[in-house]
Amino acid sequence: MAIFGSIIKSLIDLRENLVPETEPLKAQEEVLKKLLKKAKDTEFGKHYNFEAILKSDNIPGNFADKIPYFDYHKLEKDWWHRVQKGEENITWPGKPPYFAVSSGTTGKKSKRIPVTNEMLEAIRKAGIKQVSALSNFDLPSDFFEKEIMMLGSSTDLQSEGDHAEGEISGISASNIPFWFRGYYKPGEDIAKIEDWDERVARIAENATKWDIGALSGIPSWLELMMKKVIEYNQVENIHEIWPNLRVYASGGVAFQPYEKSFNALLGRPITVIDTYLASEGFLAIQERPETHAMKLILDNGIYFEFVPFNTDYINQDGSLKEDAPVISLVDVKEEIDYVLLISTVSGAWRYLIGDTIKFTDVGRCEIRITGRTKFFLNVVGSQLSVNKMNDAVQQLEDKFDIKIPEFTIAAVRINGEFHHHWYLGTEGQTLEEELAQALDGALKNANKNYKVARSKALKGVKVTKVHPEIFPEWSAANKKKGGQVKMEKVMDEEKFAKWEKFVRENT
Repeated sequence: MAIFGSIIKSLIDLRENLVPETEPLKAQEEVLKKLLKKAKDTEFGKHYNFEAILKSDNIPGNFADKIPYFDYHKLEKDWWHRVQKGEENITWPGKPPYFAVSSGTTGKKSKRIPVTNEMLEAIRKAGIKQVSALSNFDLPSDFFEKEIMMLGSSTDLQSEGDHAEGEISGISASNIPFWFRGYYKPGEDIAKIEDWDERVARIAENATKWDIGALSGIPSWLELMMKKVIEYNQVENIHEIWPNLRVYASGGVAFQPYEKSFNALLGRPITVIDTYLASEGFLAIQERPETHAMKLILDNGIYFEFVPFNTDYINQDGSLKEDAPVISLVDVKEEIDYVLLISTVSGAWRYLIGDTIKFTDVGRCEIRITGRTKFFLNVVGSQLSVNKMNDAVQQLEDKFDIKIPEFTIAAVRINGEFHHHWYLGTEGQTLEEELAQALDGALKNANKNYKVARSKALKGVKVTKVHPEIFPEWSAANKKKGGQVKMEKVMDEEKFAKWEKFVRENT
């Protein structure tokens, strides 16, 4: 019997029973008060008079009235450029010891997002909440003695004067508690390797030495890692190497598009648990097995606001218009898409993180990520969000029994008229014309705006099939491999022309 694992499992169960559930609205008001009190003497806090907001009868309402919306570029231009130069007490007290470098999915240059000690502590607490939630899943005691493969970015952070820089997964992994290091794989030496291909090669070489019970990371990169491990060790599936693998903690993007190709690498089903860790903070965790929705973490240094996802409120670049209405947690409704805003212990204020979400259960404060504000295709009124695209692609997988883990799309002009041109990453044998017809039909059935657009300005749909591995190669050529890098689902015409040139030259 796994005695140590039984003890750990009992302690997790005990903690779940002893820690009281926080009332959501009260928790969020307390977080906002703490944020404002902590930052009231910063340059930002004095500029927007946090002191007066704290004295008002309606702190959340007054906060929303006084502070404008910020996306990264506006916050960097107005405030964070001073933080990046080493100035103190700008949007948060002191100076951050880390900057999370994020190329995002559409940005032309890397973002450098402050990561404070308070944020690292918040991420640590969120991780403990996620581990505690495992008591709700049907896992045997010996699972809690197994090792965890965390495939993030390199933990070899770059020292820049009085701070260090790297991707958030690398920063988090470089700060794991000492008691966890024995469980953590691939281990510090391999995790420090900057070159992703070399790091994965070392993982493949050492894979049989480890008893992996759980995986963590972005699904597209984990797929490639597992394929390399399977190929190197000449086996049929990953369970032949890691027979005790039971859990995958997915994060960064929706798992749904990768589900079919991911499962093809397994010997048997595993438990998939969704998490929501962004460069700006750890926002939500999946608490129960009956759903893949995630519960917002409401008492841990992040204050949430929500803007209804409506084309009238969104600029062409994905930013919010100044007059876009905002609502707090008390007024959200289920099954409505919202643009997510956060204010955090790293000095982000009313910050547009770029994701859209919907509440699946308001009482439990459970959400699902539905897309990105920049991945919204509306050139000719089609109003296609990423979740609608993902659903349509999944229908193709089911209808033609193929795997399509990656895709990208653009609205392009052919003979002066707009068409949607899809590139689907698949090795399936279905004809491109059949795929285009099925995609078009699925989207017409699911989206009335798309159906109207197809009867007017949107004249056709084109599909080009490519090998799935062309997508990570594109990422490698434009950003880098692995870590937090995600494939852009929607491109403008200029980027799409570069993509097509890359595909021609590499296939």
